[in-house]
Amino acid sequence: MGEERASSSSSSLMATMEEEMTLTVKWSGKEYTVRVCGDDTVGELKRRICQVTEVLPKRQKLLYPKIVGPKLADDSTLISQLPFKSSVKMTMIGTVEDDLIIDPVDSPEIVDDFELGQDEAVDLKDKEVNKQKLRRRIDQYKIKVRNPCRKGKKLLVLDIDYTLFDHRSTAENPLQLMRPYLHDFLTAAYAEYDIMIWSATSMKWVELKMGQLGVLNNPNYKITALLDHLAMITVQSESRGVFDCKPLGLIWAHFPEYYNSTNTIMFDDLRRNFVMNPQNGLTIRPFRKAHANRENDKELVKLTQYLLSIAEGGDLSALDHRSWESFVEDSSKRRRRV
Repeated sequence: MGEERASSSSSSLMATMEEEMTLTVKWSGKEYTVRVCGDDTVGELKRRICQVTEVLPKRQKLLYPKIVGPKLADDSTLISQLPFKSSVKMTMIGTVEDDLIIDPVDSPEIVDDFELGQDEAVDLKDKEVNKQKLRRRIDQYKIKVRNPCRKGKKLLVLDIDYTLFDHRSTAENPLQLMRPYLHDFLTAAYAEYDIMIWSATSMKWVELKMGQLGVLNNPNYKITALLDHLAMITVQSESRGVFDCKPLGLIWAHFPEYYNSTNTIMFDDLRRNFVMNPQNGLTIRPFRKAHANRENDKELVKLTQYLLSIAEGGDLSALDHRSWESFVEDSSKRRRRV
């Protein structure tokens, strides 16, 4: 009898967690509707609001007529923990950013990157709640194709900040903050890979920076698509709490005839972004202090060799990308012997 009650209570909780609701948000004299589920966080709610208002989550302050205490200000709070009712309207205070250049610079710098234990990483990837979030994101987020996908090509997904561009340093010209050999790298990679760029910032910032760096209309290669922070999902680990990540399953679901786990590799300076697809991620050294390090940074030169070497093989997810430098060195030694 006790087990039945416990089972019933658990089922009731699960229904609450999975229940979808429509909330009305008032902002700048207009009303917007957003759909969230109980297992979404306040941070995810802000992401949904950003999608319809273009006010970045970090700029939003949410006001709810019923007293909910400080929980509404905590982005990690689950929606199921708040007394939301679909019939009640909330107010959002925030401003759309006109000065795009301050978008990432004004955001907190993430330097405390971490690597989850193997068991916990697998658990997060296979957790049903995270699979549900991914399915919802697949339904909600539309990827705009800039250039056609190419049959038979593998897929390279690239981060921007600290991967392709030093977004913290100042310069008169953005090209001074571009990672060395970027265009050579993209040109070489394009021979074997379609290229997508996925940043944890807004789409306006992605388009602005990639345009200024000459990436979007380069005659030597083409960018298949751009993705922004709205494509990310929020997950929660026991050891590291709540954080956002970039699930490659979103891309695979939108382009199943072209890309999958066997032919995709993703470069990012934050390994936490790989948690939903750890077998496909390569942690690139961050490019910081561009003025001091520009002459010595050869990361993209070596990664070009790696990309072209593994393109000849089969399943990219079967490789240990943590050992990519050793792979390049061994390949170089073999070529010298020949």
